[in-house]
Amino acid sequence: MAIHIGRREFIVTLGGAAAWPAATIAQQSAISVIGFLSGRSPNESQSVVKAFRDGLREGGFVEGENLLIAFRWAEGRYDRLPALAAELVRLRVAVLFAAGGTPSAFAAKASTPTIPIVFSAVGDPIGTGLVASLNRPGGNVTGMSVLSPATVGKRIELLKQLVPHATSIGYLRNPSNPSNEIESSEALAAADALGIQVHVLNASTDHDFNTAFAALVKARAGGLVIGLDASFDSQRDKLVALSSEHGIATIYGSRVNVVAGGLISYGPSFTDLYYRAGVYTGRVLKGEKPANLPVQQPTKFELVINLNTARALRIELPPTLLAIADEVIE
Repeated sequence: MAIHIGRREFIVTLGGAAAWPAATIAQQSAISVIGFLSGRSPNESQSVVKAFRDGLREGGFVEGENLLIAFRWAEGRYDRLPALAAELVRLRVAVLFAAGGTPSAFAAKASTPTIPIVFSAVGDPIGTGLVASLNRPGGNVTGMSVLSPATVGKRIELLKQLVPHATSIGYLRNPSNPSNEIESSEALAAADALGIQVHVLNASTDHDFNTAFAALVKARAGGLVIGLDASFDSQRDKLVALSSEHGIATIYGSRVNVVAGGLISYGPSFTDLYYRAGVYTGRVLKGEKPANLPVQQPTKFELVINLNTARALRIELPPTLLAIADEVIE
């Protein structure tokens, strides 16, 4: 599906969403325009944006040749998503891509009943009511699930291996994320099975992080599980710094946090999910309907460990854990 747009309208309306050479713009009579709506920040999304572009390229869509991507970033502030989604709808984009988790997908769905929507990383698309079923999503929405309710239980098991004597741990969630209740329930069930008490901590602003860690220290929790949330990705440096400052063993859901100095992560490969979302978006641009495209689930999971951080926290890593790690950072 393509949208006809004049050169002047192209430049002014999209506000420099892509910097195309003037000669290239002049040659375009019809281009495909995608709206990219993300709850994350651009500076920490480069790898997943590249993966998304690679997926589009597989379908023959190349930015700067026959494709324009109009980016809108909420930078961890979910209250901005509805207005940003409305902007993209007014641009009459051919496909609205909802990146950065469940809040973006909900904002996209609320903004239009007709424009096709592909989402990248939703925790539980059925449980949150985003789609009718995985095989037949229905409506104008489909995309990639991250299975976050299931993986949070696995992260608790891994944390228990790192701090075997811990009787209580913290679970950090964003209360404004529609997936948080489902994931919290799974976290509590998984911890209960291991005989561990869970302190559920809420955070959605910078100030909240300091408060949450202070509560964690006061409770003498033996470790911390970080819930999957785009706003937490935008604050990864602060979360890593607070974990280090307070000497707390923390497990994340994404590899990038461990690269930034976090202790350990377990979760789906987000670059793979964004690549596959790019492929799906290309298929929709060619005319396929989201209602007929099953919601896909993760096929690649990553266990990543930072040895330097383990040493700093004086944590002895079990050899069995190191043996199954997909990546060990030294």
